[in-house]
Parts: sequence; C-alpha cells; structure tokens
Amino acid sequence: MLTATGVTHRYSATLALDGVSISVASGRALALVGESGSGKTTLLRCFNRMVEPDAGTVAVAGVDVRTQPAVPLRRRIGYVPQDGGLLPHWSVLRNAAFVPSLLERADAEAAARDALDLVGLPAARFGARFPHELSGGQRQRAALARALAAHPDVMLLDEPFGAVDAISRADLQAMFIEVRRERPMTALLVTHDLAEAARLADEIAVMRDGRVEQCAATATLLAAPATDYVAALFARAMATAAELRP
Repeated sequence: MLTATGVTHRYSATLALDGVSISVASGRALALVGESGSGKTTLLRCFNRMVEPDAGTVAVAGVDVRTQPAVPLRRRIGYVPQDGGLLPHWSVLRNAAFVPSLLERADAEAAARDALDLVGLPAARFGARFPHELSGGQRQRAALARALAAHPDVMLLDEPFGAVDAISRADLQAMFIEVRRERPMTALLVTHDLAEAARLADEIAVMRDGRVEQCAATATLLAAPATDYVAALFARAMATAAELRP
C-alpha cells in the first residue's frame, strides 16, 4: 500500500533522507522511530506530498504520488499532526466533517458523527464544543476523528499522542488499537517512544541520520539487531522500563 524507494531529500545543506526505502503492506502498521532529526517526519510527509523528495519514488497503492495532484491525494489520506491541527474557530463536529465536506459528500455530518463516536467523543456531548474547550487528549481524539471521517485506506500519524500526559497517552493508544480493529487501514506512525511503536505497529523502522538502520518486527529487533545503534536504542529502552519497575 505504501512504498518508498531510494528516497533522498535535502533541506539546504542538511541531508534529511539518504536513499531511504520502506514498504507497508495493506492493512499493516509501520512505526518510524529514531532521534530528532533522523528523517522520520520528512519521510512520512513524502507520502502526502507535503515534502517533494529530491530523488527516489514514493507510491500509494502502487501509484507514484508525483503523478497525482497533491490536493486530491491529501483528501484521500488521513493525516494527524502532532498538534492535532484543529481549526480553533470551528466546532468539534465541523472540524470532523471537514474532509467529507471537501469531498462534497452529502453525508458529511453523519460521517463526522460516526467518526466522533468511534474515537469516544460522541457528537451529542462534544460536537458543539470548540477545541479550546477540550482537554489535550480530547483534542487528539477529535483530530483522529477528522482524519477518519472520510474512511481513508491510509493513515499518516506524526507523533499523534506525544503532547499529552502519560495516562491520556495510554488511553489514546488503546483507542487507536480499537479503531484499527473497527476500520482496518494501512498506517504509518512517527514516534519517539519505542514502547508505543511496539504496541501500535506491526513493524518498526529504526531511522538514524536520514537512513533506515533496520526494519522488522519488535521481536526481531530485540533478538537480532542489525547494527550497534539498534542494539543500543533497545538496550536503553529496556533499561528505562526496568527502572520503572517496583
């Protein structure tokens, strides 16, 4: 469903992506992890043409995204940025109906209500509220509802749960797992949290300095790290987890 082949991109003198190749099968979820500046968000944004790579090929459902107009492409792909990106002067229901309305669907409001119900924000209670009247976790639920309302086959999530407290984050992760059960989709997730990546994704791609060090299931990354960096990354995560145990 999602493929990137030999993708390279620079920001002036900074090499953000250095010949990156990944693939995500239909209905699967891949998490991109790594330090800040490793290229995770740049790679994610190549799939909806928010970033136009300097070289390489990026495809959705086997079609090169560069052959498709950017705006229709983005309307077919769910996208949840770190800050949610809700329009502050619109109600929650209107925010959730945004993409179906752009697609001129007659059932835009009904689709928005269904999506809000799916993420645990029933429109009867939350639909008339504005983003500033929601908690941080509720705003991220509303942002996810907006991305889900048009029933996309692909979802791009850029640190979607990173700006909330630990309890809200755990609740949002559980909600996302349930959403994927209800509406199977292909997902690409950017996160700094290895535990979150292991919980939400089928595979993890470890990125460093614009390259993919290794891409595999969590068990494989733990048992057979391909590089010293991958081994050290997981060792640090395991040590942190051990320190939290009573």
